Amino acid sequence: MSRPLLRLVSVAVFAAVLLAGWLLRDGGFSPAPSEPSASTAVLDRAFAERRSNLWVTVTAPVERLLPDDRKGNPHQRFLLRLPSGLTVLVAHNIELAERVPLTVGDTVEIRGEYEWNDKGGVLHWTHHDPSGRRDGGHIRYDGRVYR
Repeated sequence: MSRPLLRLVSVAVFAAVLLAGWLLRDGGFSPAPSEPSASTAVLDRAFAERRSNLWVTVTAPVERLLPDDRKGNPHQRFLLRLPSGLTVLVAHNIELAERVPLTVGDTVEIRGEYEWNDKGGVLHWTHHDPSGRRDGGHIRYDGRVYR
């Protein structure tokens, strides 16, 4: 293979790797959302075991929209209803990520950190990490990824 052709192939491979990484990170070619029964079972078990600091991805319907939390950093808040009946509060930082235009009954996929409480728990860190120290989470809704 000639040098110019080798360079061209190397640049094309490098560009393809960068593009694939960008698309996977932002939702382009990501796998389908987890099956609701499998992902929600993780949250049911975490609640029963009073576990916290657990990163999960869950797909569930929006049960209720709540007023924004305006103490400190503003957070969009809503409840998810799991098939078991458990409700989980989602606290989505709208200073770091765009507000998600949800309505009751919409199904969303959420990746975030679960924190136990006696009301069902909270999913937070549903956004990117501005310091870049961790992957962070996301909310996938209506073909878009909010992070």
